[in-house]
Amino acid sequence: MYPILFSFGSIHFYSYGLMIAIGILVAYYLAEKKIKANGIDPKRLEWLVFSILAGGFAGSKILYWITRIPDIGTDPTIFTNLGDGWVVYGGIIGGLVAGWFYCQNHGMNFWKTFDMVIPEVALAQGFGRIGCFLAGCCYGVETHAWYAVVFPEESLAPAGISLFPSQLVMSAYDFGLYFFLEWFSKKKKFNGEVGAAYLIAYSFGRFVIEFFRGDMIRGVVNGLSTSQYIAIATFIAGIAIIVIGRKRFSQSNK
Repeated sequence: MYPILFSFGSIHFYSYGLMIAIGILVAYYLAEKKIKANGIDPKRLEWLVFSILAGGFAGSKILYWITRIPDIGTDPTIFTNLGDGWVVYGGIIGGLVAGWFYCQNHGMNFWKTFDMVIPEVALAQGFGRIGCFLAGCCYGVETHAWYAVVFPEESLAPAGISLFPSQLVMSAYDFGLYFFLEWFSKKKKFNGEVGAAYLIAYSFGRFVIEFFRGDMIRGVVNGLSTSQYIAIATFIAGIAIIVIGRKRFSQSNK
């Protein structure tokens, strides 16, 4: 709705960037409290977050490039435009890989750390989706329902068309997922179970919301989007972690 909040000459301050920043700061503040409560040096969190963000942004952009391979020949700016063109799943995968490498190189238990910070990742995503709504990206399909939204000319979404508010629905889902994971973290049986629950729940929500997305520039194969295929894979991975982890937990308690 408001891609540019305000400007100073040629310098623009974007609503999407602001919401991403708010999400990261709030998530970091809450994660830091957990880290301290578990007796871990907060400086470890600073570098872990930096690694995750670097890996996340890189993964998000790389996956976007992959989904746009057919269009690169006619639009080479796909490689040079850093203002938009991000895929959340690429960010999740890239962030997890970078976080795993950091934990491996600094003697940290990846699965335990994963469980501690993953609820805050869902929280940050909730703020990020509000940024998507303000910018007009990740817009929904056309609908004439009472809850439809209409974007102005300067938005990334098609202007003047009643669209499904997919960004706000996913934002609400992410915020709800944060509270669920915080609750579930108090009941987990093994390290990695909260992270697995995130993979399962987020994948389910993302798979469903994709049917209501109107920005199919990312590609559709056999009726499913790129993100839906990834959602299936991450959903299965989450189930596998739960099954293996609980089996090992049961064996260790016999």
